[in-house]
Amino acid sequence: MTYQTHGKHLIAGEQVAGEKTFRSEPVDGNGADFAVGSEDLVNRACEAAEAAFPAYGATSREERAKFLETIADEIEARAEAITETGSRESGLPEARLQGERGRTTGQFRLFAEHIRKGDYLDRRHDAALPDRAPLPRPDLKMIQRPIGPVAVFGASNFPLAFSVGGGDTAAALAAGCPVVVKGHSAHPGTGELVGDAITAAVKKCGLPAGTFSLIQGGDRKVGAALVQHPLIKAVGFTGSLAGGRALFDLCAQRPEPIPFFGELGSVNPMFVLPEATKARGAEIGKGWAGSLTMGAGQFCTNPGIAIVARGSEGDAFVSAATEALKEVGPQTMLTDGIASAYKDGKARFDSRNSANPLLTNEDEGRNASPNLYETDVDAYLQDHALGEEVFGPLGLVVRVGGPDDMARLAEGMDGQLTTTLHMDDGDTDLARRLLPLLERKAGRILVNGFPTGVEVADAMVHGGPYPASTNFGATSVGTLSIRRFLRPVCYQNLPDALLPEAF
Repeated sequence: MTYQTHGKHLIAGEQVAGEKTFRSEPVDGNGADFAVGSEDLVNRACEAAEAAFPAYGATSREERAKFLETIADEIEARAEAITETGSRESGLPEARLQGERGRTTGQFRLFAEHIRKGDYLDRRHDAALPDRAPLPRPDLKMIQRPIGPVAVFGASNFPLAFSVGGGDTAAALAAGCPVVVKGHSAHPGTGELVGDAITAAVKKCGLPAGTFSLIQGGDRKVGAALVQHPLIKAVGFTGSLAGGRALFDLCAQRPEPIPFFGELGSVNPMFVLPEATKARGAEIGKGWAGSLTMGAGQFCTNPGIAIVARGSEGDAFVSAATEALKEVGPQTMLTDGIASAYKDGKARFDSRNSANPLLTNEDEGRNASPNLYETDVDAYLQDHALGEEVFGPLGLVVRVGGPDDMARLAEGMDGQLTTTLHMDDGDTDLARRLLPLLERKAGRILVNGFPTGVEVADAMVHGGPYPASTNFGATSVGTLSIRRFLRPVCYQNLPDALLPEAF
């Protein structure tokens, strides 16, 4: 079957045209028209989601598991069209999109397997103690229950894994919550194809039409209307700090405040400890360059900062990283806006005397080349802008005098998605000193690796203290992400006939 884009919204199973359109901006310049979202469409989608919730929230785990697996099947049925459209829109190579599609469908299937087991429900039972003195205890049962319609915002840098059918959507549907997605205007065709796949799965599984809706972008007012709609009970977001913080504030200001699960940004610092620097500093520096430039640096786990000692051994790390970066040519960025923001970030570093340029490049249009700067620990801690994310292949080396400087940096850093320790056996004592500091700063701590790439698994945490995310107790990747869209309910002395199916 041939799948072609239609340019319309998907509201509760129906293709809906908009009064206005926007033009997509693919790399080849051959854009297409897509309907612009509106507040009226937001209202229609949210009302349909609320109407669907009583039935969808009451589905059995097996019914929802089959639904998630059907979504994966429908995405794979559109594999060729998704890869072709996604590559044109984003500039990402086909191999990257094929891998991302596998991650996306694998995530749906993993979540299906996970909810079948039922452990995520955290079921608890305190049996009645009618003869307890001085007061009897009632029968108490607790279980996690779905919260209601969830809003999801598609991300620019992952057209599949963090967009229309990405982790937030999969988690919310697994929890039993209908989803209203605001598509990202960077890849509307890709989002539409995935939205069609989910809509087809809704129909095949006989679920309420309002279980899923997709409203295309093109108007920032749509996002504000979505998070403020009284029927939305939580929001999943991956994007910029400025945009995410604005939506977070709107959620907090509602008459009924709701949780905003935003993954906003991170520089993912890498601490290269002394013995590792001495033994293999050049090797680590070369590896860092590869991680820093992977996918034009457009990963939220891109390791933008390396902390390494002053002196000849640290110089070997810096030299190897610089030489490796020189071999990396310009890469196409996801959108014109992202490319422009990358140039602005580079200009911010160029304007600071405390940031010594080691490698700089000037690019035109949508291209981005590596840039590398160096500073010292005091300058870094005094200038907060040096620790702000630059989305792209820009790296900063922070030179330190010793273990005390590394500890000062760890204490002074903002919240992160990841931190990394490169260490050898002789670094164990220093690593032991740093670990309690880093645990307070990041959701994932690595040893002797690079953070680009996030495994979808039970133990994964993709989140961290602000500004990495707006909720340090949650993750947007892995099976634990489902818990964001559930809340505990205690049932006291309820007869079995009234308890949820999961009991």
